[in-house]
Amino acid sequence: MRRLLVVALVLTACQHAPTASPPAGTASDTALRAPDGSTPPPGPLGQSIVRGRAIFLATRDSLPGHVGSVLRCASCHLGDGRERTAMPLTGAYARFPQFRWRSASVNRIEDRINDCFLRSLNGSALAWDDPAMRDLVAYLAFLSRGVPVGDSASVAADSGVAGDTVEGARVFQEKCARCHGRDGGGSTAGSLFPAVWGPKSFNIGAGMARIRTIGAFIRRNMPRDLPGSLSEAEAGSVAAYITSRPRPDFPGKEHDWPCGHRPADVPYQTVTGDCRLTGEASRTARP
Repeated sequence: MRRLLVVALVLTACQHAPTASPPAGTASDTALRAPDGSTPPPGPLGQSIVRGRAIFLATRDSLPGHVGSVLRCASCHLGDGRERTAMPLTGAYARFPQFRWRSASVNRIEDRINDCFLRSLNGSALAWDDPAMRDLVAYLAFLSRGVPVGDSASVAADSGVAGDTVEGARVFQEKCARCHGRDGGGSTAGSLFPAVWGPKSFNIGAGMARIRTIGAFIRRNMPRDLPGSLSEAEAGSVAAYITSRPRPDFPGKEHDWPCGHRPADVPYQTVTGDCRLTGEASRTARP
């Protein structure tokens, strides 16, 4: 049996940054509750939910064979996945199955989890019957309790503007390097501050490698002790700088969006391949 390390790593400001109260919507320091106010039930299901949260918070330690970076699920989905400004997963389970243009197929929640393992964590997929997959799905289902099926109100839409890489380098060294390292390789200061480029970071196929996605995330959430303190222009410039830096490749990336609809900020070329869609695709499909 795989041993899961239950490590409560909370993404807060690094030791060199001023101490600050958690931003509004942060859930890491509160009791684990679903949107409907319930807590994990007793018995095997509740135990699975708690294990799923532990994997979410300590992904590499829990599943070292499936994570090729120094990131964890909570590196991007802050506040245990419940922080409304930071790629919230509240309600995610209720939005699957879901058609996605990137794969031009209907994805189940397990597909989406593995997409993160392959791209954001630069690792390998979990088998659908892996106990860890069951626990992660249980945790995401718990985060959707009380959320109507198909609801997307909790999703923070991508936004942000492209900026200047030279200005981005300056702002990064001034306001970001204290936690993420001057070389972007991350640091360990009480808890892990993820690598934002380099061999230990997310790969080029990850959503965070897109300038609009990471720009919006930076604007709303960084620096962690002073979220929202960067101007839109500063956040856009930092995003431009980070996405211009080297990172791991993602083999097969050229086959993404085989039926078209490739977002303009995807940092690699794709080819229209064997598109098997029939009829009109869903207008609500997500990229």
